[in-house]
Amino acid sequence: MKQEKTKRQKRITLLAVIAVLLGVCIALGFLIAPGIDEALYPRKYQETVEKYAKQYDVPVNLVYAVMRTESDFRSDAVSSAGAIGLMQMMPATFRWLSDDMLGECLEDEMLYDAETNIRYGVYYLRRLYDRYDDWMTACAAYNAGSGRVDGWLKDKTLTDLQGNLIASRIPIGETRAYVRKIQKAYLAYERLYPTADLSPLL
Repeated sequence: MKQEKTKRQKRITLLAVIAVLLGVCIALGFLIAPGIDEALYPRKYQETVEKYAKQYDVPVNLVYAVMRTESDFRSDAVSSAGAIGLMQMMPATFRWLSDDMLGECLEDEMLYDAETNIRYGVYYLRRLYDRYDDWMTACAAYNAGSGRVDGWLKDKTLTDLQGNLIASRIPIGETRAYVRKIQKAYLAYERLYPTADLSPLL
């Protein structure tokens, strides 16, 4: 009888210890989670991003989402296709914007300069938005090119009632996944660093 009572007390003690440890783990999780989220979704180059997001009227958290998705904030990133820097701009696109649009005639090497890359990437996003009047469609064009997106927009099975591209129906898997990543990152940034410019990106 005494042995059974001792075993029962040990079980109760063990369960109590487990409950306390579980409570501590949950409490620590709540304390640590915000820091983990902020580490996963940092706001690097904040001064430069905010400067050009404001100048070109692009949602600041969209810029962070694009940078995170494109290069994970690496200014020296080069894709297999040859896109360069934080915003992963193609040299041909950069030359077109630099020479024909802004008249600055910058060398391709300037794409490795963080401020230049951010400025031109944000400017390009704005031009795409002005063309499509929809941020999600602009992001699809940022990845796949305007020529492809223009073709997709002619297909009514790929667009909504407003004529905007439906993300889940983008024909190219890479671009479809890219837009989803942008959307996810954008919402995470909005949750962590709320702004007044939450736009219909979804």
